[in-house]
Amino acid sequence: MRVTFITLALLATPTLGTAEGLLQEQCSSCHSLSGPAPATAAAYRDRKGPDLGYAGIKYRAEWLEQWLQKPTRNRPAGMFYGKHIKTSPKGDVVDKASLKPHLKLDAANAKAATTALMALKEGAERVKAGDYKTGKISLSMGEMLFDKFRGCLACHQIEPGYGGVSGPEVYTIGKRLQSDYLVSFMRNPKLWEPKTIMPARKLKDRDLQKFVHYFNGLAAEDFQ
Repeated sequence: MRVTFITLALLATPTLGTAEGLLQEQCSSCHSLSGPAPATAAAYRDRKGPDLGYAGIKYRAEWLEQWLQKPTRNRPAGMFYGKHIKTSPKGDVVDKASLKPHLKLDAANAKAATTALMALKEGAERVKAGDYKTGKISLSMGEMLFDKFRGCLACHQIEPGYGGVSGPEVYTIGKRLQSDYLVSFMRNPKLWEPKTIMPARKLKDRDLQKFVHYFNGLAAEDFQ
């Protein structure tokens, strides 16, 4: 998974009176704020940014507020990699010129946007509080589970430039996403995104826990 790149279509200096108005007027052209999830492959492919109707149970507020002020790409090939690939002498590569950068927000607007986004909790019943049990796993054992046993490295990067590009990177996912949401999503990706290309691995609970341990360990490495 290389956590989902939030392409909020915000102006650099929005002047709206309320945080809710900011989301409606500046984000809704690229993001769904209330669902439902894309019901067709075409709609899924054409999304400009991730659905935000459940941002409050998905993202970590502290990360979100900082990211909106200094956005970085966590999907190396955009929302749908097939739209951002070109051929080259070395084979297919990411067409970086086709990826639009995210505009920055100042501190006040980033805080207002974060407050509004964290109030969006559609589908909260899908996440069980405390589903993730705090623990640790060595990075070497975590990588073996992630790559050798489950093949996740084919789509996700575990450090900058190392891994696949069709999904979001996972080396900052422990900072970006809430652990209980991660367990729920990995348990049944299609419950959240019916047309996702993320496979349903039918992971056992112990493996779900180990994956999140691993993601948190990667996040602690502080890759940039």
